[in-house]
Amino acid sequence: MTARLAGVFGPVISTFYPGTGELDVASFAANVRAHIAAGLHGVVVAGSTGEAALLDGAERSALLDAAREMVPRERMLIAGTGAESTRACLQLTRDAASRGVDAVLVVAPHYYGSAMTIEVLRAHYRRIADQSPVPVMLYNIPKYMHFALPAELVAELAQHENVIGMKDSSGNRELFAGYMPSQSDAFAVLTGNAQMFQHALSVGSRGGILAAALFAPVIALEIFEAMRRGDRAAAEAAQERLTPLGATIVGELGVPGVKAALESIGLAGGPPRSPLRPLDAAQRTRVEQLLHGAERLAAV
Repeated sequence: MTARLAGVFGPVISTFYPGTGELDVASFAANVRAHIAAGLHGVVVAGSTGEAALLDGAERSALLDAAREMVPRERMLIAGTGAESTRACLQLTRDAASRGVDAVLVVAPHYYGSAMTIEVLRAHYRRIADQSPVPVMLYNIPKYMHFALPAELVAELAQHENVIGMKDSSGNRELFAGYMPSQSDAFAVLTGNAQMFQHALSVGSRGGILAAALFAPVIALEIFEAMRRGDRAAAEAAQERLTPLGATIVGELGVPGVKAALESIGLAGGPPRSPLRPLDAAQRTRVEQLLHGAERLAAV
């Protein structure tokens, strides 16, 4: 299982009908099929880019069922199942497992942030890992959590037989370096930050779960393959093309930016779910200019 946790993974969006805001499962499935055809090594459903916080349980289940049909068994299907209570997280995890996911990605509870001591987080994650029917991945995203998983906790949890890896979306090189000693044959450290993808690989990371790979899969895969064959110059050149896409479209414009970028390349985007708002015309133009700029650099 851990050997499969390497490469470029896409945290897929959730698609909604413009008029009603209801889930558009057909468009979602078509997107997943396209991401797999583009060469991604797997997908994450109901992650941050998938507006997980805005989905109900039935919607999560429907998305997982649709994704399972589109993702071949040799690729990975990962479900985001983090929740504010351990009980709710376990319920989501068991449901995801029943729908055939290969692993679950669990963000730390964070609403009661000041109460999330290392002891509390240890107990939470240990219970999830002990009781999950499928392998567990830790998810560190300080942007939304407002704290970071302590490196010493990650090192401890990495020894659990049912914890196979983590996604670190901090974009902080020092923090990432603190997690890397936890990597082993049984535990993979992945980055969730497109701007530091090549750097992460250069220090030994096994891959990335990158929202930018949804609309720029060729570039992300180029970085991964170049690093794998030892062509650092090619990887760095590709990284120069990926960095502005990740920094602006994902980091600055967020989910609406990712959805607009997907529309620009011919995939389904659509509106985000309220209270999120779609991009305005100027922002959409900016997205298109960034994508065209990356294409021009590729032609140089």
